[in-house]
Amino acid sequence: MTGICEGRIVVVTGAGGGLGRAHALAFAAAGARVVVNDIGTSREGEGASSAPAQQVVDEIRANAGEAVANTDDVADWDGAHRLVQSAVDTFGGLDVLVNNAGFLRDRMLAGMSVEEWDAVIRVHLRGHFCTLRHAAGFWRDEAKAGRMPDARIINTSSGAGLMGSVGQGNYAAAKAGIVGLTLNAAAELARYGVTANAIAPAARTRMTEVAMPDMMRAPDSGFDAMAPENVSPLVVWLGSRESADVTGRVFEVEGGVVSVADGWQHGPRTDKGARWAPDELGPVVRDLLDKAPLPTPVYGTS
Repeated sequence: MTGICEGRIVVVTGAGGGLGRAHALAFAAAGARVVVNDIGTSREGEGASSAPAQQVVDEIRANAGEAVANTDDVADWDGAHRLVQSAVDTFGGLDVLVNNAGFLRDRMLAGMSVEEWDAVIRVHLRGHFCTLRHAAGFWRDEAKAGRMPDARIINTSSGAGLMGSVGQGNYAAAKAGIVGLTLNAAAELARYGVTANAIAPAARTRMTEVAMPDMMRAPDSGFDAMAPENVSPLVVWLGSRESADVTGRVFEVEGGVVSVADGWQHGPRTDKGARWAPDELGPVVRDLLDKAPLPTPVYGTS
């Protein structure tokens, strides 16, 4: 019996542990050939090691799968190119890019340093862009050569990016930016046979275990709702040929729950037909807010 991604060539970033590892193993189990990318850094983005990526590759190969390790920094322009090229050179192409790599530098906004801001924006948002840009260039060239891709981008946002999260202003901003990047990619890359979607997962990782230890603690028995493996089936399906008609969407995934996130929409409006005076707008704005749904509370607020 062949898997849903039989023969697909997949790059997964940040695949040395947590969600990325679960995605890489799930793609391999579904018949894909996988480039396992991980720089081997700490939760805070310090240090580097080739061991995490290689360990996942070894797991895949032990189960008769095909995989290769890559330790390039996804936020480095040349490193992201090497990552995409490694899929082409090793397996002959690229069908799926799963952007997952990231780390945290949590701090309340009033105490956050510009270095903490830049580090998180770099790895999450720039890291998504660099890999996406090089993959998009490859797929554009393939399409122009008459070899129309059937390609997928799956980006990783977060509930923090959709609703905000106290103490994570840098992370929330980066993850919100990833949603905007995903929507643009879906619109711009459709002509080249590429879809782009994002997930906002809730799962146990080395980041969430520290940020939310009680919520992320594994149960003694029964269904482990926070196991990262619960998220990967949707990611694999989004990477398959079956998902060709799904693009520009954001999915929240937690345990056995899958939902479509409903983002910014044009809401209630009032048109005067002329310029407003500032002292006119108080009752107008309050009327609009009365008609609009209440926003979802920011994570970490009571």
